[in-house]
Amino acid sequence: MKLAVVGGGSTYTPELVDGIAGRRTSLAVDEIVLVDPDEHRLGIVGPFCQRLLDHAGHPARVRTTTELERGVDGATAVLLQLRVGGQAARQRDETFPLDCGCIGQETTGAGGLAKALRTVPVVLDIADRVRAIAGERTWLVNFTNPVGIVTRALTTAGHRAVGLCNVAIMYQRLISTMLGTEPDSVRLEHIGLNHLTWERGVLVDGVDQLADLFKQHGAALAERSGSPLDLLHRLHALPSPYLRYFYAHDEIVDKQRAGTPRATKVSEVERELLDIYADPNQTDKPALLGERGGAYYSEAAIQLVHALTSGASAEEHVVNVPNNGVMPFLPDDAVIEVPATVDSSGAKPMPVRPVPPALAGLIGHVTGYEHLALEAAKLGGRDRVADALLAHPLVGQYTLAERLADELIAQNAPFLPWTKS
Repeated sequence: MKLAVVGGGSTYTPELVDGIAGRRTSLAVDEIVLVDPDEHRLGIVGPFCQRLLDHAGHPARVRTTTELERGVDGATAVLLQLRVGGQAARQRDETFPLDCGCIGQETTGAGGLAKALRTVPVVLDIADRVRAIAGERTWLVNFTNPVGIVTRALTTAGHRAVGLCNVAIMYQRLISTMLGTEPDSVRLEHIGLNHLTWERGVLVDGVDQLADLFKQHGAALAERSGSPLDLLHRLHALPSPYLRYFYAHDEIVDKQRAGTPRATKVSEVERELLDIYADPNQTDKPALLGERGGAYYSEAAIQLVHALTSGASAEEHVVNVPNNGVMPFLPDDAVIEVPATVDSSGAKPMPVRPVPPALAGLIGHVTGYEHLALEAAKLGGRDRVADALLAHPLVGQYTLAERLADELIAQNAPFLPWTKS
């Protein structure tokens, strides 16, 4: 099996390859192609990934290329993990909204919209080229943020795509440690949109342990989620860490203004990682990679690829897929993040309990924004950008939306061809 990684020059790629090395018997990968326009990074990351596989005794070979068509030709699955504009664009996403008193974050709010505008056209072009070269049966596994909007762009365009985030597996591993049980025995009742999710239940052997978890580990869970324990009790759910941007907006803005953007830290970590990877004697994953972010992504991605390509019986995974009636208050083509049954035919979202208004209202609000954001990303236009910002609950005011739209476009003009027409 050939696996292609678009954005393969990322310093996070060795985490993915290390995950492949650890699943030698269940995922029969014999070729991994890293595709990236950055030859310098490929020249460092590619050889290091090969050393990881060799050290683990895995027979797969790593190739690198700057040409997408060469990289994806013959691939069974293509992983998308690209960052249009790099960390410099991320730094802008995390800072320009702060001047307007809004959250500065790369996947939600004005910064998330900026990333969507840069990313969606590039990903759709890549997907069309993959389909032309590798064929319509090739799976696209999308880890590119904002995952929900990008995956919706892919699925509404008819591509065979599934979106993936690491929040669910991060919580599963944390909770299994708290309970002293194996991760696979923990099933999460995970519901929402990408980066807007809650755990409404934690099932172990069919018994919901969420209330007991709040009693025994409430302080730790509150700290990890970034939301107060009282709020967890009132919601009867464990929020994603990204929900603190909604539940504690003004407090987080104050902290962001006084602190250092995450992009600054990540850029420093990336420079150090590239130096480590370049050492020909380095044959295992460095501890520093844990500071890069995306915990357990490699495991989630490899498990998902295995389910999509192995031809085995269906497995349950938390993924981003079209709603198709699962949440009746959302359009069918809205992309939701829920447990799904996954096999070679695709991912089918599992039924969910009725969603309480405290969750459903926010889910519906952000879904409306995501629709407008996708329209702005595909069609362009200053007013479409402003409309999407006005619809976002983290902006939601006309004067703010107008000001942010102009600043967003000014910051991202080199990546928005429609600004030059």
